[in-house]
Amino acid sequence: MESNDTIHLLKECDAGTKMAVASINEVIGRVSGPDMRKVLIKSKDNHEKLGDEIHSKLIELGSEDKDPNPMAKGMSWMKTNVKMSMNESDATVADLITDGCNMGVKSLHKYLNQYRAADANSKSICMRLADIEEQLCRDLREYL
Repeated sequence: MESNDTIHLLKECDAGTKMAVASINEVIGRVSGPDMRKVLIKSKDNHEKLGDEIHSKLIELGSEDKDPNPMAKGMSWMKTNVKMSMNESDATVADLITDGCNMGVKSLHKYLNQYRAADANSKSICMRLADIEEQLCRDLREYL
């Protein structure tokens, strides 16, 4: 049971890191402020590093990685493009990314509750991902 919960939790975290990187990549070219761009690049790097760690853990456990839900990814793309077409500003980017971070943190805590038998290391990884998301929200507040 622990192994299955561990794998499931890590897969959800893996999908979350990929979703975050894709979302940041989608908007970073539209950011005009260099300081905000630095915030996004730093967070993207943090997500990628943690994603690499998660991927290694999944390989150790004999499992494969997980891509984000295609429906969620499509809805995110559509929301981003609609909002940006109405107001292409750093504030809009901050709003979109903050919404994504909040959804990510909510999902991560849901998965922690759902996969309670996961090992302590995978739970720690999940909390580190939630911390990265929460830090990005805090860092973007001044741009809202």
